[in-house]
Amino acid sequence: MTSTILRTDFEKSVAAYWNTHRNDPVNLRLGEVDDLYHHHYGVGPYDPAVLEGPEQRIIGELHRLESAQADLLLDHLGPVEPDELILDAGSGRGGTSIMAHQRFGCEVDGLSISEYQVGFANDQAARRGIAERVRFHFRNMLDTRLPSGSRQAIWTNETTMYVDLGDLYREFARVLGFGGRYVCITGCANDVTGLRSKAVSRINEHYTCDIHPRSAYFRALADNGLVPIEVVDLTAATIPYWQLRARSSVATGIEEAFLTAYQEGSFHYLLIAADRI
Repeated sequence: MTSTILRTDFEKSVAAYWNTHRNDPVNLRLGEVDDLYHHHYGVGPYDPAVLEGPEQRIIGELHRLESAQADLLLDHLGPVEPDELILDAGSGRGGTSIMAHQRFGCEVDGLSISEYQVGFANDQAARRGIAERVRFHFRNMLDTRLPSGSRQAIWTNETTMYVDLGDLYREFARVLGFGGRYVCITGCANDVTGLRSKAVSRINEHYTCDIHPRSAYFRALADNGLVPIEVVDLTAATIPYWQLRARSSVATGIEEAFLTAYQEGSFHYLLIAADRI
């Protein structure tokens, strides 16, 4: 079964990365704050007072910023009714899927090519007693195996740099119903300077990913009947998160590359909301 889900050497290397990076404190220590585990970054200003207290205050503030990012994404999904179905493509340890269910009361399916992440997220749903409504699957987001037109909303949260955008949005257009909403938060390269940036190359290397230029998103969306209705540049909003993380005990060494890339303008942090036509 694994061979039908992980179809390329690149996909196998990405899955291996997330299957083996199980104990990274930047994910686990932040998740322990309230038992919601994220695999994305944060937005918004941080409270400078946390720098004066014990380290756990910084950990709590980083987690608050990451949850604020997830809330912002969910804000852009539009109205979702309890009887509708939504999809988290690249669901990690399940934090945003659980938040979506808590907000909308609807059923959520999450997909990941990391068997470890799927098991972790399903355990989280079971512990909350919501496993029948929030389900995680070992599947490839390029082949969701979901019925056509079955989803009211789909989101990707920092996962599109692992896939071909044309293939991805073709599958999303198939799975979304007419008028359904797709929301993406992603880091993307400046078309003029990003692909030559050493900082962007360092991020690619660190996460075993392939960052797309900004224009590639809008081209692939248009090619597949997904029309942007809102684009929000979150670059300035995410810089404080990275500045705080760089001063924390969970810093991994990649913080400088992110800060350099954002501040030199070679890298952007975007939210794109698009409707299926």
